[in-house]
Amino acid sequence: MERCRMVFSGSGGQGVITAAIILAEAAVLYENLTAVQSQSYGPEARGGATRTDVIISDSAIRFPKVTQPNFLVCLTQEAYNKYYPIIRPGGTLLTDPRFVKTERKVEARQIELPMYQAVMEQIGKPIVFNICMLGAVVGITKLVSTESILNVLQARIPEAFIEMNRKAFDIGLALAESVQ
Repeated sequence: MERCRMVFSGSGGQGVITAAIILAEAAVLYENLTAVQSQSYGPEARGGATRTDVIISDSAIRFPKVTQPNFLVCLTQEAYNKYYPIIRPGGTLLTDPRFVKTERKVEARQIELPMYQAVMEQIGKPIVFNICMLGAVVGITKLVSTESILNVLQARIPEAFIEMNRKAFDIGLALAESVQ
C-alpha cells in the first residue's frame, strides 16, 4: 500500500476531527495498518478554522504532519482558500458545492459532492454531515473497509445515534460511487 496523507479541513463544529479519528482508528484497530492523526483549530469553540491530518500506511510513519496531502477535504470556503495550494499534484480534492466554490487552479482530481444536501434531504439533521463526508472519503479511497468504519462507529457513538450515523455513512458511499 502506498502511504496516504490526508487533510480534512473545515470549521469547528463540522466534525472533521471526529471523522479523522474514526478513520485512523478503523485503519489501526481493524485493518492492521499504521496511522497517525493530529489536529489544529482556531481559538473559537465553534466556527473557527479546523484542520486534521491523517496518515495511513502499512509501514512505520516517521513524521506525523502532512505537508502535501494525497487527499484533501475542504468543507468551507476559508479552508479551501487556505489549503488547496498544498495538495500533491495528482491528488484528490473533495468539496461540497454548498460551502465551497472551487477554481481549477490545482493539478488534482477535483470532486464536488452534495453531501450536506443529501444528508438534509435523507436524514434532516446536519449533525451527521461529517459521517457522510467520511463515507465519501472511504468510497473514493478504499483505504479501509466499510465494516471497519462501522465497527468504530459502534464503539464510539451512543446506541440511539448508530442508525442515523450508519445511514449518513451509506449516503457518502453512494455519492462516491457516482464519481468512480
